[in-house]
Amino acid sequence: MTASGPPDEPLRIANCSGFFGDRLAAAREQVEGGPIDVLTGDWLAELTMLILAGQRVKRPEAGYARTFVTQMDQVLATCLVRGIKVVANAGGLNPTGCAAAVRAVAEAQGLSPRIAHVEGDDLLPRLPELTAAGERFANLDTGESLVDAGVTPITANAYLGGFGIKAALDAGADVVITGRVTDAALVVGPAAWRFGWSPEDLDALAGAVVAGHVIECGAQATGGNYSFFREVPDLEHPGFPIAEVHADGSSVITKHPGTGGLVSIGTVTAQLLYEIAGPEYANPDVVARFDTIQLADDGPDRVAITGVRGDTRPDRAKVAINYAGGFRNAMTFVLTGLDIEAKAELAERTLWKHVPGGREAFDEVDDQLVRHDVADPPTNDQALAELRVTVKDRDQAKVGRAFSNPAIEMALASYPGFFMTSPPTGAKPFGVYWPALVDGSNITQHVWLDGEMVGDVSWHPATDNASPDLGLTTAPTAPAVPSALTTRAPLGTVVGARSGDKGGNANVGLWARTDAAFAWLDGYVTVDRFRELLPEAADLPVERHSLPNLRAVNFVVHGLLGRGVADSTRTDAQAKGLGEYLRARLVDVPTALLS
Repeated sequence: MTASGPPDEPLRIANCSGFFGDRLAAAREQVEGGPIDVLTGDWLAELTMLILAGQRVKRPEAGYARTFVTQMDQVLATCLVRGIKVVANAGGLNPTGCAAAVRAVAEAQGLSPRIAHVEGDDLLPRLPELTAAGERFANLDTGESLVDAGVTPITANAYLGGFGIKAALDAGADVVITGRVTDAALVVGPAAWRFGWSPEDLDALAGAVVAGHVIECGAQATGGNYSFFREVPDLEHPGFPIAEVHADGSSVITKHPGTGGLVSIGTVTAQLLYEIAGPEYANPDVVARFDTIQLADDGPDRVAITGVRGDTRPDRAKVAINYAGGFRNAMTFVLTGLDIEAKAELAERTLWKHVPGGREAFDEVDDQLVRHDVADPPTNDQALAELRVTVKDRDQAKVGRAFSNPAIEMALASYPGFFMTSPPTGAKPFGVYWPALVDGSNITQHVWLDGEMVGDVSWHPATDNASPDLGLTTAPTAPAVPSALTTRAPLGTVVGARSGDKGGNANVGLWARTDAAFAWLDGYVTVDRFRELLPEAADLPVERHSLPNLRAVNFVVHGLLGRGVADSTRTDAQAKGLGEYLRARLVDVPTALLS
């Protein structure tokens, strides 16, 4: 059944989770804090699918987010009384099991909600069949086919769109639980249900995708992880975001009155730049044009999003594949005071002399000398540097105590001041992320309601019906700021940043708060300049995308995170702090901007 309500009244969609482990109280805060129509939450990421796969190895009935079930125990009764729909991807690898767990807590309270779950994303059992039919599952970063790689996947999930969710709500579901849908689908589905959108309503769908992208990461839209965090009130406990979506796909991002945090053009811009690449933001239902987004203040803690245009959807679905990469271990040597490089060289030389087979015995070795030390250190801690040695191998025995024991045995027979950050450690398994595509015709969403199949939703084929005259609406760009008079200052003095991970790639969105500052940013931070600011990207492919309508420039660094978060040996394996690192770099800022 289609949702009821005046057509000019927005659908209030509240987010209560941005990741597996987010604030447990957020669902109750959103339900009890003010009027909402839909409660959504995002629990899934590439790394999460690996975590859930590990849980299923230990308990076959697991594989979903238990925290979501706990939240349902807290708020389900209130949601039913107030007519609040619940839509969540907490089903992970086991939507059926998650639905059963929610039903159990409902029955324990004497409740009888109609619970739907959506399947069809799990391609793992179908990989042989699809491969035989010609699907290569080529790695989007390397081009290598899955078969040629000779690996055995442990998860393979297609990213589904929002029309399976719509079908479940149309059938009368109170709670909809999915597996791997896109984060934005959690908003697209309810909005398409409420306003009766079809797959041809590209602009409306694109607007919902943008709203979904803003609220998907919870409090990041309300001041969390915000560059100018000192402007955010009550950041100790920010409220979670709400998207008021209208029938044309436009929306207002807000939060409950009286909650902490901030919704501003700045906080929304920062979240729009999170984990994106170019202006064409592809989802299974539509390609949302981020270069058409218009933001405007709509009152305190309210930002209006309008003007979003949609282009025809892709004909292939993205698939997140994970496989077991082997085992890893790491030991960290602390180096103090003088002769840091010489001490590090001695430590490595000694370690490899005593580890069986030496450095060449491992599939992969990564060593990093991390310098925290300063000249004439005023404190002991400021005299420290670290040598981090990480080994990986398919043989668990090699990277276990056979590696870490020799490191500890050096304690009294090596460089002066020797100590380490941990005792000998054992090997730990790690996974590798493999992004690929599959023809959308192979994807069908199966919608179940109260244990019965109620319908299938096929992948809607791509068409040539993009919005006519798809003109790009951009904010006016001020004349370039004169560069004759500059001041050496941190980039972050005038520029905000948001960074994150997409598999093995990292993105960094830089944005300015005035037209003049953007004119300088857009001209100053070229790819070459970006490489200067981030020397680790010197030999890596770097994409640059300008988004004048957001006063922003987005960079994508391919391969910075290795083969994904679980495989990465970087300290910041998810690139969460990369943007703040760049903001700390000294550059020549036009003095006029600083005033």
